[in-house]
Amino acid sequence: MDRPIPDHRGPEMPSLVAEIRAGLRSVFKSEQGEPVVFPGSGTGAWEASLVNTLSPGDRVLSFENGHFARLYAEAARQLGMQVDDVKLRWGDAVTQSDVEANLKPEHRAVLIVHNETSTGVTTDVGAVRRGIDRTGRDPLLLVDVVSSLGSMDFRMAEWRVDVALTGTQKGLMLPPGGAILCVGPRALEAAEKNRAPRYFYDWRPVIRDMQQGFFPYTPATLLLFGLREALRMLLEEGLDDVFARHRRLAQATREAVRAWGMSLLASDPARASNSLTAVVVEEIDSTAVVKVAAERLNLALGVGLGQLRGRVFRIGHLGSLNELEVLATLAGTELALLYSGQPIELGVGVAAAQRFFAGIKADAKLAAAETRGATPERVG
Repeated sequence: MDRPIPDHRGPEMPSLVAEIRAGLRSVFKSEQGEPVVFPGSGTGAWEASLVNTLSPGDRVLSFENGHFARLYAEAARQLGMQVDDVKLRWGDAVTQSDVEANLKPEHRAVLIVHNETSTGVTTDVGAVRRGIDRTGRDPLLLVDVVSSLGSMDFRMAEWRVDVALTGTQKGLMLPPGGAILCVGPRALEAAEKNRAPRYFYDWRPVIRDMQQGFFPYTPATLLLFGLREALRMLLEEGLDDVFARHRRLAQATREAVRAWGMSLLASDPARASNSLTAVVVEEIDSTAVVKVAAERLNLALGVGLGQLRGRVFRIGHLGSLNELEVLATLAGTELALLYSGQPIELGVGVAAAQRFFAGIKADAKLAAAETRGATPERVG
């Protein structure tokens, strides 16, 4: 990205855009999907997903299981759609049975947040698709993958997702500033028939021009060069290895939380996010932990959002990250907890994460081995 600003209609653009389109198809896992890039954020991508597929008055089904799921539904409501919003516990995933119990024939679309950034909970989109199929109905499936794409497995084609949307600032490892969608064939068809007013977020001219290597607006050119490099990095590492790395870093973080005697907001451990962890704080205001971390340690933790404010803080472990960086983050978090008045024994979380990384079983045999000075048992 550190280069003179190029002419956005210059000769290098077609090859740049072509590589970006191919890379995005690979990361979204959709050979038929059309990538769409707007200057903006995930919020802009929400709007684009809605105004291109739905008309004012259309009914949609959403599930409020976190702050961003609530806001995605609010965007639809503000754009004139009728939203049937199913309230779930913030900390639960949307399940197949949730979909089967609530989907009605009049619903034109289902809105899902794959990985709820406010709660650290991942919904099984494959199960959502099975739930839709079990009802015999066929609404559009619109999925927010802002904090999952490039960090966790997402299979747009296999799960028959019609629109997936993200921003550039999470798993794609870039600064904020880009809204990215991948649009399936049914959503492309819907865009030709719907009646929602749209101009800037009309994806039809964007898709047409991107196929030629350009844009119908002035793009964030330097961000495009960064996006090309980010996609190269992901594909060079290999998506399966990227996902395995995130699972490993996430599990080490969860081991640390357990060692602190604290709990995850995620009610089902199997649905705990591999890109961030939401930690429940019961004895103090979690906002104080975030404030102390920033002011005394130069460590950025996430605050609790919406109804979770003061109750949780969030540890991000996504993007270009390794074991040493996670250990440093956990060490800083322990200090922030201690400085904020949370009872904690320094080092226990870091040690638990180290044992996990080293493949050492954290059980009674380990303690006995350490006492005797013996070599701890390892697992492969």
